[in-house]
This record gives sequence, structure tokens and C-alpha cells, in this order.
Amino acid sequence: MPRPLARLLSSCVLMSLAAGCGAPPEPRTIPQSSPSVSASASASPPPAALPAQWPYQAPEVVRSSRGMVVTDNSIASKIGRDVLARGGNAVDAAVAAAFALAVAYPAAGNLGGGGFAVVRIGAKAHALDFRETAPAAATRDMFLGAGGKATSDAHDGTPSAGVPGSVAGLWQLHQNLGSKKLSWAELIAPSIALAEQGMLVDEPFLDTLGRVANRLKKYPTSVAVFFPGGALPQKGSLWKNPDLAVVLKRIADAGPKGFYEGATADAIVAQMKADRGWITHTDLQSYQAKWRTPLEFSYRGHKLIAMPPPSSGGVTLAMICNVLQGYDLRSMGWASAQELHYVFEAMRRAFAARNAKLGDPDFVAMPLEQLLGAPWAAEQRASIKPDRATPSSEISSAGPASGAGPNTTHMSVVDAEGNAVALTTTLNWWYGSGVTVKGAGFVLNNEMDDFASVPGTANSFGLVQGDANAIAPGKRMLSSMSPTIVVGADSKVMLVVGAAGGPMIITSVFQELSNVIDFGLDIGRAVHAPRFHMQHLPDMVVFEKAGLSEETARQLLHMGYTLKERGHIADAPAIGREGNAWVGAAEPRRSGSLAAAP
Repeated sequence: MPRPLARLLSSCVLMSLAAGCGAPPEPRTIPQSSPSVSASASASPPPAALPAQWPYQAPEVVRSSRGMVVTDNSIASKIGRDVLARGGNAVDAAVAAAFALAVAYPAAGNLGGGGFAVVRIGAKAHALDFRETAPAAATRDMFLGAGGKATSDAHDGTPSAGVPGSVAGLWQLHQNLGSKKLSWAELIAPSIALAEQGMLVDEPFLDTLGRVANRLKKYPTSVAVFFPGGALPQKGSLWKNPDLAVVLKRIADAGPKGFYEGATADAIVAQMKADRGWITHTDLQSYQAKWRTPLEFSYRGHKLIAMPPPSSGGVTLAMICNVLQGYDLRSMGWASAQELHYVFEAMRRAFAARNAKLGDPDFVAMPLEQLLGAPWAAEQRASIKPDRATPSSEISSAGPASGAGPNTTHMSVVDAEGNAVALTTTLNWWYGSGVTVKGAGFVLNNEMDDFASVPGTANSFGLVQGDANAIAPGKRMLSSMSPTIVVGADSKVMLVVGAAGGPMIITSVFQELSNVIDFGLDIGRAVHAPRFHMQHLPDMVVFEKAGLSEETARQLLHMGYTLKERGHIADAPAIGREGNAWVGAAEPRRSGSLAAAP
């Protein structure tokens, strides 16, 4: 950071931030929470330039009327693009790109994880939950160790793995919402070829692998796949995953049964038995992706379509938006201390309610009508002082009185007909549990850490969660994934957004939306702009290196905020619309991210 700002922050206390089957239901619309304050017509325009020392190059913006695919990996984006070019719709392209990510971006793309998808086909919205579940043998205190702290089994090795949902989810998307112009096997074929024939090792692949090399090397099955000869592969060398190709062929031939039954299921269960894991054949055969009722709400005249629980993303995003409806952020100036203050306070209060009240809707009752209603939003605004940060200790984590790993990956896809997919999938940490299934070539997730292993204590993301997210057999752990589609006043898709980055997903998605809706930034600048994060506990604001001016930092410190600088916040590639053209913006913070159009 610039030296004056470093000196300014040196006196602060700085903390580390660790980082159902069947037809889809009708969407559920949440009533407008409060009268929206429109952007002031006389407000100053958004900034013409980013901070002088901003380290990221502006993303390459791609325009096309024929559709767009934006992912964190160039190979996956191109495979999705090719599906659009062959006449597939946005869902077909998303399914193909997701399988490609499982091969080309194994740090987060996966067969052994789960996720969520928000889809709009024509004028109808859909939400699919393919989140992992706790095995039937799971217990509330399974990770409780000495001194009341969670053991490392919650996030490392096979005990940390939930029952994977990705294959079941992609199947449901294809069967229910695909174009039927391309078969299931045709969508998987490019990924089979990629795993068989190999890909050239590039810098993004080496970067993620190198960061977790010591962890992966604890497991011989992972060494065999990712460290040929016991060492990192050389840049430019050919890396193949023939075991994964075999699994993909089974899935292409037999659908989900090729994963949840037969030889692949046998391999997963054998890995569990060898390494103290919990997942059984019954767990695998019982897994179902579930269609949920999409969460719909408005922000300054725009309709947002988001994911309901067990994703916390949609509800938390709605709470933030509802509180901020009452402020004219644009008139305060983009990223000014005053604007950021109100945004941080809305985030603080939304996360407090999120952490205490949200969980798997099949297991816990949640006061969603209250959390998303006008009285709650008004109560929060009334508690915000215009010139003072509210200590998180003053905000009850119990929420109303009645009351997603940093290494996820998100894709945004649209087609020529205006259909859209926002799909986020994850292993939780980079390479999940660290364990590769022997003979199968894919890594298992470590999503059990997303439960409140010890309610009231922080997980690996610093989130302090309550009993609503306690472990139970068959339960889905709460997630921060926030795939979101924004529809404009003309009833056409305007934005397709989402992110990777644990709880920073939610705040990053809001900021991209606000950059466009409140401040009029185009999608390229909205993705490129500096990001900030506040999640109630730990009580601090995280900002990207060089993303905060010295004067703004000084004002925020004077208000009582604790500030923490980090390298970058989240990965959030997005698609916007300009007239009749789709505009894709890759994530400049993630090397390898690519927007591709047919």
C-alpha cells in the first residue's frame, strides 16, 4: 500500500481474514421493503478513473449479440462458447463449461463438490440447489475437539467431505431446461477429450496448485494426479487426467448413475473407508438436487432473481439492498467515505442476521418474511448513525427478536434469445479436502467446514454462525454463493453476476450491482473497480490493495472503523447488456478468466 496509508493504518488493530427432483417451482416475489430513493439527477457522475496505483488491468470486454460465456478459465469459456455456436442454449453452454472446469480448473471446478444455479428461460425464473449434504452418519458434535474447538477434520481430509451434488445438478439443468438440440453426452464430450488428450500447463494452473502443494502432498492419491514424479508440473508441459476421463465417460453414458452408483461410487466409498471418511453408498444413491423457489426482489426499479436458502447469498443481498434503498448513494459519490459508511453498516447488519437465522430450509424455520420486510429494513436504517461506525458488539447476532469457500468458481452465460444462467460451484477451499479419489481423478470437497461445527465460534472464513447451521444428517450447509440475474425495466436480462470468495461473494456481487445501478458504470468498469468487504464479525472492513485513498481511509478511521488491506477480494466475472449486445467482462484479478462469444 502507499506509505502514507500504511502509516495511517499502522495504529489500528489489524486482523487476518481467512480468507428435489422434478419440475422447477414458480418464483416467489418478495414485496418491496421500502420506498426506493432514486439516484439524484444532479448527483456528481461516477469517477472517470480508478485509483492511480490500482494494480489490475482493465478486463478485456467482449461484445456480441449471439450470446456470451464468462468463466474463470479460458478453456471452459471456449467450450461453452462452442456449444452456443452449435445451437445450444445458455443452459447447454453452462453444463458443458461446468464439466470443462472440472478438468481444466480442478482447484474449484469439480465433480466432487456442489453449487447453485439461477436460470431465466424466457420470462420464467428457476433456482436449482445442488449443494452438498452431510452424510447420514454425521452428528452435531462430530468435529468437536478438546477445549470446545473444531478439529482439523472439519476442513482437511475425507472426514470434511459432504455428499457431492454437482453431477446431479448439471443433469437436472440439462434435462429440465436444456435446448434438447445437444445430447448430454455431446456436452460432456469436449471435457472427456481434454482429460484424455491433456492440456498445456499454464500459469493460473501452477499458481493455484503451488499454493496448496504442501497440503495436497499429504495424500498419495493427489500426488499421483497433480505431481507427476513428485514435483509440480512444468509450465508448458502436457498434463493429462486419464482417470477423470474414464469417470466422465461413465457419466456421459449413464447420467448421474455413472457417478452415484457403480464403479465411481465404489471408488468414493473405498476412499472413505481408507481415510476415516463418512460417505456411504446409501448417501450417494440418496442424493438429490432440489429445485427451489427463486427469490425475487427489487432494487431501484430493477428486478433481482437470486438463490434462496440454503444459499445465504440471495437473502443477505436482499437485506443489504433493502436497507440501502433509503439512501441516495450516488449523490454521496462513488467510494466516498459517506457512501461506504452506509454500505458497510447495511452489510454489517445483514450478516448479523444471516449468521444467526439462516440454514437449510428443510431443517430449520427461518423468519424470511420478517428479514426481507420493510419494518426490518427501516429499523436497521434508524440504528445507523451518519458519522459513526456501529461496533458489531452492539448488534445482536441473534438477529430479529422473533427469529462459500474463498475458492469457488462462478460462470455467467447468456444466449442469443436472452436466456441466462448464473451458476456457482465449489469445493470450498482450493482443491477442497485435498484428497483425490483413487482411480477417479477428482478431488473431494471439504464443505463440512461450512456448517457451524461449534455454534458461536468462527469457521475458516471468520464467520460466527448459530444453531440454524449446526450439523445434522442429510442437511445442507449454509453457503455464501450468490448467483444472481438482474432484469431491467424492459423485462429483459440486464446483468448476470456471481462470484467466488467465501462470504466476500455476497458483498462483491452487491458492489458490482451497485456500480451499474447506482453509479452508471459499464460492466467492464463495474468488474474492474476496487472492492470492499464487511461481514459483522470480525469487526473490520477489508479493502483491496491501493483501492482506498488516504483521505477516505482517514475519514473511515475517524468514524471508528478498523481497516484491513488484502491483495484482492473475490473473483466476479459478469455479463451486462448494452442495447442489443451482450458485454462480457472477465475477472482481471484472476489470471485465465475469459469472456467468449460465438
